Amino acid sequence: MDPDPKPSSTSQKYETHPSPTTTIEGDISQHGHHHHHHGAALSPTISVISSTSSSDNSNPDPLEPLEHALAQTTSITRTRTGRTSIGSVASRPPDFEVILEADDPDNPKNWPLWYRTYTLVTISYATWLIVLYSTSYTATLTPIMEEFGITSRPVATLGLTSYLFGLAAGSVIVAPLSELYGRRPIYLICLSIFVLLIIPCGLAKNLATLVGVRFVGALFGAAMISNSPGTVVDVSKEGRLALAMSLWSIAPLNGPVTGPLIGGFVGDYLGWRWGNWLALILGGVALVMVYGVKETYHPALVKAKTAKMRKETGDERYWCQYEDDNLSKKEVILEGLKRPFVLAVTEPILWFFNVWISIIYGILYLCFVAYPIVFSQHRGWSSSQTGLSFLGIGLGTLLSIFLEPLWRRIINSSPKRDPLTGRASPEATALVMSIGAVLTPIGQLAFSWTCLPASIHPAIPISFGILFGMGNTLSFIYGSNYIAGAYGIYAASALAGNAVLRSAAGALLPLAGPAMYKAMTPRWAGTFLGLLEVLLIPIPFMFYKWGDRIRGKSRLIQRMREERARDEKRAERRERVLRRGEEGKKEDEKKKKEGNEVV
Repeated sequence: MDPDPKPSSTSQKYETHPSPTTTIEGDISQHGHHHHHHGAALSPTISVISSTSSSDNSNPDPLEPLEHALAQTTSITRTRTGRTSIGSVASRPPDFEVILEADDPDNPKNWPLWYRTYTLVTISYATWLIVLYSTSYTATLTPIMEEFGITSRPVATLGLTSYLFGLAAGSVIVAPLSELYGRRPIYLICLSIFVLLIIPCGLAKNLATLVGVRFVGALFGAAMISNSPGTVVDVSKEGRLALAMSLWSIAPLNGPVTGPLIGGFVGDYLGWRWGNWLALILGGVALVMVYGVKETYHPALVKAKTAKMRKETGDERYWCQYEDDNLSKKEVILEGLKRPFVLAVTEPILWFFNVWISIIYGILYLCFVAYPIVFSQHRGWSSSQTGLSFLGIGLGTLLSIFLEPLWRRIINSSPKRDPLTGRASPEATALVMSIGAVLTPIGQLAFSWTCLPASIHPAIPISFGILFGMGNTLSFIYGSNYIAGAYGIYAASALAGNAVLRSAAGALLPLAGPAMYKAMTPRWAGTFLGLLEVLLIPIPFMFYKWGDRIRGKSRLIQRMREERARDEKRAERRERVLRRGEEGKKEDEKKKKEGNEVV
């Protein structure tokens, strides 16, 4: 028996043979570096990716940075310490590294099409439910106030506020747990808790119960929102990634719009409590569907494969790149909490970006309080009819997706190019951000000046919601892509910080809505908000003109570039080691063959 056995033929498919362009982490990206952290804490509104394939080199997908940021296969612990997962390449036998090859049947990208589609639909549906439950509450404020004897509408709005704060907290507290345990366990546990907590909301005897329970439920529901884009990336073949992300996003993206629509009809005909019971039923269906989704998180799959190889062969030399994350669970969670806020405070680009996105996101959620004031209180519509008024915003959101080929041409025709790749730089993306920044206040101001008096046909202000919805969606999507392109391996943390601040703004601004619209009238309150959005228009234009200069002065981005250079050197060193190993094996085989001939 050979005292130093090589991997058997059945295990050869687990060997890694990286090309010179492969980084030391084994990930290939347009920037040549690995990614980190849990799935970016993106709201569904900004997780939309272009609808066409990125395989066309003549018209490349300008949203690749955001797609890479959502892929996230490398742990936060490696970007925290700056160390790689394999240590000294020479200290570990390359032949025994376990990876998922492109043709490995355990690779989620190789699952049958029907099952990958099932996974996509399931994740989309579950995310839609959690987003829908945030705004369906606003359609039933009046009956809740009547039953609990509440006279202050801002107080009743706390149910929405607490939910958004829960989503913000969950995006940095619960979502990173997928790094430790994989996506599937986090989905099942968090979604189960979310669904169970709908029951006390339906049975609530006072507003305090609704506010507190909705906060905790959203805290766990955030795991679904934060990790689901990563699952879509996990199961999508490279040429179909953009299409899959677009199909996934349609449902959760329209969650905020369908919430008041469904909640209004249920509240009018069955009562506000039935809004919770319907969500419970939908949640039960989602839970059953999610139970049928297998693990897709790459590090979890590779570690499981490594353990399986050791058990089957009895050889402890099998290893994988994800086994040296020596930080404790507490340290991983604390790092996930700390880094997004550190970046938000120390990075000038994020100062402007977070202010811009947070304000327009807050105004978007203010609409879910303002529209009922306009259409229910002033026009006398029922809750179900008022829900229909949000269709304009929803249509604008969909248009922004379906017009992706236009945005792609605009970005790829920009003279702003990345000197390393020759492709459109992050600043080119700011062109579409600027379009969104202009459309948003136009829609807001036009709605404000046509929503009243009631003699103006309601289709007119509702139609201006199309521009508002388009502007918001373009700002969220392409703004997030700009940050992903600028911060590379730190994009997830940058976007997580924005998610917290954005959700906080979405939670707080609706509290001021009732008083502001009452004191200023809907026309002037809306005008004030529209002018505030006008003041923000220069921000994306500033990114376009001076963004590269600002990025060049960022210490973090400078360090990121240094890390990328080190990764490239490690990749070259790894390739040399592997090449020497292959040459050694050939030499051994040659000597063995010569020995047999002599015999």
